[in-house]
Amino acid sequence: MQIWELFIIAVGLSMDAFAVAVCKGLSVRKVSPGHALTAGLYFGGFQALMPLLGYFLGTQFESLIQSVDHWIAFALLGLIGANMIRESRSESEELNDSFGPKAMLPLAVATSIDALAVGVTFAFLQVQIAPAVAFIGVITFALSCLGVKLGNVFGAKYKSRAELFGGIVLILMGAKILLEHLGVLG
Repeated sequence: MQIWELFIIAVGLSMDAFAVAVCKGLSVRKVSPGHALTAGLYFGGFQALMPLLGYFLGTQFESLIQSVDHWIAFALLGLIGANMIRESRSESEELNDSFGPKAMLPLAVATSIDALAVGVTFAFLQVQIAPAVAFIGVITFALSCLGVKLGNVFGAKYKSRAELFGGIVLILMGAKILLEHLGVLG
């Protein structure tokens, strides 16, 4: 996998976290660096952890499903992308201004579940997992910090657009994987 492909996947995966970070920024009157750092660490950390777990799960089953791995990658990325697009059309969630573990942990897990499936896909594609998860974590950290600030400044205007963009990107990456395997793309 090329670095630009990994970057696109990282940005696509981070859009859920970015959208929630925007909402967290909306929820507080005055954003501090601590708010942005907390969101970045939670979201970036879980976006790095989940694909690592998915990768280890995927490597356990790789020999059993190697002949259909490209279809699985296509289906997983397509479903994740479609779900993100669906979420971009739904009403916004109720805002909670807490940045404590009781508020942030469930959000971090919820926004990174799709990264677990991407980790399974990484196992099938034989991606070097350590640099990949570090890259995903750093990108998500940065976008989450930015999201808190933007949410506080601009409001909920960009939340649904971020989720829509992320969903489209993941669907396109899934299609690219499938088309490359089928020999349509070089």
